[in-house]
Amino acid sequence: MKKPLVGALFGLLLVGASAAPALAAQTATPTPAKPAAKAAEPAVKAVNFAGTVALSNCSGSVIRMPSSQPSDPALVLSNGHCLETGFPAAGEVITNQPSSRTFSLLNASGSKVATLRASKVAYATMTDTDITIYQLNTTYAQIQSSYGISALTLNDVHPTQGSAIKVVSGYWKRTYSCNVDGFVYRLKEGDWTWKDSVRYTPSCNTIGGTSGSPVIDTTTGKVVAVNNTGNEDGERCTENNPCEVDQNGNVTVHQGTNYAEETYIIVACVGAGNKIDLSRAGCTLPKP
Repeated sequence: MKKPLVGALFGLLLVGASAAPALAAQTATPTPAKPAAKAAEPAVKAVNFAGTVALSNCSGSVIRMPSSQPSDPALVLSNGHCLETGFPAAGEVITNQPSSRTFSLLNASGSKVATLRASKVAYATMTDTDITIYQLNTTYAQIQSSYGISALTLNDVHPTQGSAIKVVSGYWKRTYSCNVDGFVYRLKEGDWTWKDSVRYTPSCNTIGGTSGSPVIDTTTGKVVAVNNTGNEDGERCTENNPCEVDQNGNVTVHQGTNYAEETYIIVACVGAGNKIDLSRAGCTLPKP
């Protein structure tokens, strides 16, 4: 894991030049050729710190589902291993656990503009994925009205290999830019196994405290994953040294490579009023 920095159970975790036209022959003046159309480039959304949060030991973000309403209680997303009560055990799922944890809300430049407070841990696990979702005691409308900050929207589709992404750490007020290198069938670290994890290209060299950072697709501006771990020492499948396991059970180790857990799977599990509902059709999050 890109480890929490305080109270951790384990140690310290972005020309086409037009050819000059040939000289015309003196006997004729040809019609100039039209310049070749330049290939359209995907628009890039501005990605900044607005909507990210700093926890006491990790990073996170205020998130919304595509269907979330302004009057809904706001949600904060971080990692399961950032949970204040300690790492959930393999197979453990926590729901509706009281919490009064606080979060420093950041604006676009990374300055703190408010302290937000949780009312409960709506969902947390380190099984199949590595997420904690906090429900706040404030609504999206209240946050927008008071501080001018909008929540980050979770994309509801699987991320795309090769897409440009940014990992935005509220804890460090630092942004990492890279691409989705690929997807890992199973990512195993210590007692925990995660499914269909995102592998970054090398420039996202995330560090401890970046745990829980939103991974934002720079084309859509939506959250596609949550940053969670990296292989630090080249060890095989140990704490802070995750290994990749393919569909045939083959294990590979990539020292210095960092990873995230996809977030589109969360969307199907959130119903009206931003309530986590694990019985909803299409919800594949682990159940208690």
